[in-house]
Amino acid sequence: MNPVGQPLRLKANYKWLGIFAVIGLVLFVLFQILPSTASETLEQQNTKVISKAEAQRAAEAFMQNTLHLEPDPSKDAVITYQSNSDLYGYLSREKLLNEYNKTFEKSYPYDVFRVRLAERQNEGYANIDVHMNSGKVVAFSVTPRYSNYAAAMADPNKTKRETKLKIVEGGLSLEKKEELAAPWLQQMGHDPGKLELSTKENEAGLVYTDPNRAIGRSSLQVKLTFEEGKVHSFEQTFSVPEAHAAYVEKETSKAKWLTILGYGLLTFVLGVLAIVYSALTRAHTSFKRGIFLSVFYFAVATFSTYNMLPVFQGEGVSNFGLVFMLGFQTFFNLVMAALLYFSLVGGDGLWRKAGINAWAKAKEPGYGPYVLHSMYTGYLWAFILMGVQSVIYIVLDKTIHSWSTTDATQSPYNMLYPWLLPIMAWMAGISEEAVYRLFGIPMLKKLLRSTFAACLITTLIWALGHTLYPIYPVITRPIELTVIGLLFSFIFLKHGYIAAMFSHVVFDSVLMSFSLFALGDVPDIIAGIVTIVMPAVVAYIVYLYNRNKKKEEPYVMTPHPGGLQ
Repeated sequence: MNPVGQPLRLKANYKWLGIFAVIGLVLFVLFQILPSTASETLEQQNTKVISKAEAQRAAEAFMQNTLHLEPDPSKDAVITYQSNSDLYGYLSREKLLNEYNKTFEKSYPYDVFRVRLAERQNEGYANIDVHMNSGKVVAFSVTPRYSNYAAAMADPNKTKRETKLKIVEGGLSLEKKEELAAPWLQQMGHDPGKLELSTKENEAGLVYTDPNRAIGRSSLQVKLTFEEGKVHSFEQTFSVPEAHAAYVEKETSKAKWLTILGYGLLTFVLGVLAIVYSALTRAHTSFKRGIFLSVFYFAVATFSTYNMLPVFQGEGVSNFGLVFMLGFQTFFNLVMAALLYFSLVGGDGLWRKAGINAWAKAKEPGYGPYVLHSMYTGYLWAFILMGVQSVIYIVLDKTIHSWSTTDATQSPYNMLYPWLLPIMAWMAGISEEAVYRLFGIPMLKKLLRSTFAACLITTLIWALGHTLYPIYPVITRPIELTVIGLLFSFIFLKHGYIAAMFSHVVFDSVLMSFSLFALGDVPDIIAGIVTIVMPAVVAYIVYLYNRNKKKEEPYVMTPHPGGLQ
């Protein structure tokens, strides 16, 4: 980083950075790209994924011809991507995905398009699950307007839930339910004579098991539920062993506490301290500096929430519920934007008080070339980090046997505008480097008198904020991101906030762009490519704007004799 008052220069050994960047890219391609294009996890997508419009047509035909219900043309269909993450996780953990994809996926997929169609006559709706490759309907549910099924299912007490569901069924006997189920079993390709009934007389619904279709400790189950004397839903999926489900539940609970206490609470403390230090160092910084980035963050965060609207609609959330959730999330985004703002101001003030220019100003001499070189450095370091991440994944797989599953809520399939997903990379790069590096490091260094301890603690707080990702054991991501975060800290300490921000943005942008490439559509592929080059475009625009701009005389500050004291 530059001393305050001196022309901006970014010193980097591009020869060695370039060599390590190439190595990082090679490792990334070998261990993360090539396996994903031909591996067991995506082999089922060798057939092109159908469009949402095709899924809707298939669902409408099934609703009319099979369910004998008429879709309401005045109401738009809601189409979302749904994934059985429990099953996928079990198969992933047991290394059974390849076998499952070859044997069962075509008939019993874990990933589907769910089409929600309004019904014209009774103003209810139908959810119809469509295979993402073949367009075949694999599951459905029919919910009348005044349904009590969802309310009964929401009861956390298992005994009470079963009692309520029996009432919702309309007093159906086990024999009557089997009679209602028989034609649907045949319609969906099952031989009732080869299925074993697992449900008893006093239990709600019906569960059949097919002993001839099994993989690992999982076997095919056909589940039917009933409402008002009719079939409410039909589902066919492979069971998840109880031991696996219990393990995931325990790990998820652990992740929630790590996120709340290790990340949420400590980040809140950092936010309060950022306000304090913004006031204490106001003579060395400006309260105007963080406004643009904070407003940009708030706008992107708010739009990202709106972009996920199909997820909430697919879950049947009411209009009031949607307004409430969007309002709450907007308030949360506002709080996080305020945290970013005070971190920028407080961090800048702490460094400048110590005589160090960690976050360059546009009016300072050499700002344009400095931003351009920060971008170059950011790209090279991002490629290095991608290689480091690849090695970490291999090590964790061989040591703690880490594995991952799907998360439909984060899928670009469930976004209004999938091609705008990577803009979140800018949100993360700007905010996280400001909170945990620009402000967190100097603040903790003042308290602990150790740069490494300051870097480690802020990195751990940041890393614990990623424990709710569907990767197990939940300690996997904190281990990975502790290493990555310490490298971000090194980049920041050596090159400053702008270079660290660019390296973070590029790192996330490249990873997110592959989510767009996986969609397979030309516009999404183009958007992914644009995403990767966008940091370079932004940096070059800043460079052009500041290249010949007349500079003001820099404010020369005498460094504090004790540095960051």
